[in-house]
Amino acid sequence: MADTYVELQIKINPDIEDILSEICFENLPCEGVVLAEETYKDLEMVSTTEGTLKVFLNPDSSPAEMLTEDYISNVLTSQRNLLRARGLSDEELGSWEFSVQKKPNEDWSKKWKEKWNVTHVSDRITVVPDWIEYSPHREDEVIIKLEPGCAFGTGTHQTTQLCMKAIEKYMPSNAKMADIGTGSGILAICASKFGASEVYGCDNDPTVIDVAKENAFKNDSECTFELNTADKITEKYDFICANILHNVLAEIMGDLKNIMNDGAKMVLSGILDEKKHVVIDAVKKYNLTLLEEAHQDQWVALIVKNLEKCN
Repeated sequence: MADTYVELQIKINPDIEDILSEICFENLPCEGVVLAEETYKDLEMVSTTEGTLKVFLNPDSSPAEMLTEDYISNVLTSQRNLLRARGLSDEELGSWEFSVQKKPNEDWSKKWKEKWNVTHVSDRITVVPDWIEYSPHREDEVIIKLEPGCAFGTGTHQTTQLCMKAIEKYMPSNAKMADIGTGSGILAICASKFGASEVYGCDNDPTVIDVAKENAFKNDSECTFELNTADKITEKYDFICANILHNVLAEIMGDLKNIMNDGAKMVLSGILDEKKHVVIDAVKKYNLTLLEEAHQDQWVALIVKNLEKCN
């Protein structure tokens, strides 16, 4: 083990912390992220007002050049340009000014883990970090064990919680369920624990598939995960989760509708309140029926239904 680790600090709009976290896991030797001075307890989040994402980089797991400021700058610049091309403004992204520091390797992972606690998503759904012992508070409590930071989707973010609540409220028992953009697999696992008869999760990021499989295994949940996108799926489903950026949801709405059974319901999440009109327009374009707008802080999830007969 190296005597030091590298701490990358990036100034961001806290609204996009999960997006930038995913970028860091995909493109850098990232082993964990936290929003500076941020702690989680149930649904309450306490953080600094500055919006600094701390990214922990492991010098043992990659070539030295991946830890240089030039390399990190190139990664952040290219990824920021992609997000801007997809419709996010500079204000929505934050400045992305960054600094890099070497720090003594004094069990930073333990300090990082101290930032996470048990998250009660609803009266019935609880997300528990791997290292915490937890006893259920009710007989029918749905407990999901995860290691936060291992992939996009830790259960603490509002967009994920909105999807989990929609699964609890709207997914029929024994439903055939699909999770598009599965990340850590948390929503697929949640659906499995709520009685879905068949659960399928896909993502276009090859690095998360093994993580999702591992999470499903540790939760004793039968789920199928693979590298795939909605436009290539030929099966149809009774309930679908798609927790993705608003502009991507709008782009793939037709593909999502094509995999919905007649009467199927779908939760669309990852939508900032000021961007919901983009997704609602796509919902209307494809003749899906809006059942509910669910809100949590500045985030919105849309629950829709397919009333058209399948061919």
